Amino acid sequence: MDALHEQTALELRDRLRAGELTPGEVTDHFLARIAARNDELGAFARVTPERARERATQLGPPSGPLWGMPTADKDLWNRAGVPTGFGTRAMEGFVPEESDDVVLDLDAAGIVSLGKTATPELGFPAYTEPLAGPVARNPWDLARGAGGSSGGAAVAVAAGLLPFAPGSDGGGSVRIPAAACGVVGLKPSRGLLPAGSGIEALGGLVVNGPIARTTADTALLLEGMLRRTPDGHVDHRFTLRTPAAHAGSYLAAALRGEVPGRDDDGDRFRVGVTTWNAWDDYYDVTVAPEARAALDAGVRALAGLGHGVEEHTWDPVPEYGDAFRSLWMGGASAVPIDDDAVLDQLEPLTAWLIRRGRQVPARELAEALATLTGFERTLIAGMGDLDAVVTPALAMTPRPIGWFDAADPDHNFAQQCQYTPFTSWLNVAGLPAITVPTHWTADGLPMGVQIIGRPGGEVTLLALAAQLEDVLRWPERHPPVW
Repeated sequence: MDALHEQTALELRDRLRAGELTPGEVTDHFLARIAARNDELGAFARVTPERARERATQLGPPSGPLWGMPTADKDLWNRAGVPTGFGTRAMEGFVPEESDDVVLDLDAAGIVSLGKTATPELGFPAYTEPLAGPVARNPWDLARGAGGSSGGAAVAVAAGLLPFAPGSDGGGSVRIPAAACGVVGLKPSRGLLPAGSGIEALGGLVVNGPIARTTADTALLLEGMLRRTPDGHVDHRFTLRTPAAHAGSYLAAALRGEVPGRDDDGDRFRVGVTTWNAWDDYYDVTVAPEARAALDAGVRALAGLGHGVEEHTWDPVPEYGDAFRSLWMGGASAVPIDDDAVLDQLEPLTAWLIRRGRQVPARELAEALATLTGFERTLIAGMGDLDAVVTPALAMTPRPIGWFDAADPDHNFAQQCQYTPFTSWLNVAGLPAITVPTHWTADGLPMGVQIIGRPGGEVTLLALAAQLEDVLRWPERHPPVW
């Protein structure tokens, strides 16, 4: 039988539930993988082997959808008693006394946390190269970055250090690293997950979501991140919500490649295709040949599966760039660091975002929110009768480490938008989106597509991704460090 890291998360879950494996055995295997490879990859900011082994022995009989499954916390999330670094030197020595809701929900689902996955400073950049370390290196080419801000999580999954991993996504932070590392990343609809719903974030941008090597494993982790009531419904007592499917529906869509209970042909959809992005009127965005090749490969596969595929676009929104920058900086202004000496310890990009954000007038922020709310309505209405829209996942190949300008924050921000022009506006609109690999370059780098759904359309996205996986077989590929 294959080694444990060769097996899917779903296979591991089934073997754990059948008693063929114990949580301790699975925990020890992945801790050994981390010990052997993390130094060169930088996937983990902190590993907690003693706590993980203690947790594995104290789980009791199988309960929860993710019982005994190893994963890790993003290093932006608090776990009581474990240092949270936030990717910054400014938070050195911080040890939280309470765990965040997302951590509590994952614990309730039965997971065993092996530590903290690496993130850029305070989670703002779309690459994971913090001065506080570690630098998350792309498993397909260690000289290239893993994307961000859930860079460590994507590296851990792609390199077989974890079967799956949760992340957070405020402008693409699940989808960007998943695309760069050749795995699957899902940003749920705003309001779907009780913890990390997006409702509590300025502009509704930041939601939590899963990263995995297969579509079914992505759906499995999504199921575990949904806080369920005893009758199988999502527990949304403490937040606004997007209508959620019943327990098991997301995994069923990923396993069957169709939307359960759909009245018409449940596995055939109308799909739009576009390279339009909301930054076109603000920055000079070029879709690289490798990104175009990935889009073409995904579209050919979808057409070959019998889907109705058609060109699509949205009307330009010239005000988008200014409005998003104001909102992004406004959100940064709330970082709870008020001491100028501590702010001086931050990297230039982060300090610039925070300081500029604190200079944004209330009227400018209010106008930006109004502009982006109008953009959200326009984008959703502009989908027409389509079930989904496909774009490139990234506009360029994964960037070399050190490519982003470390001295000029304004140029750095522009570089991020040019590298990842297809992601942030879906956070603004609150729409679900999934990235999957569809193409490998001549240099062996993964490239992929992003599939955008309607509000609450995760089952459609998972069904489409599962169909693409059946054709393109990306889980059979492994990076050189595997």
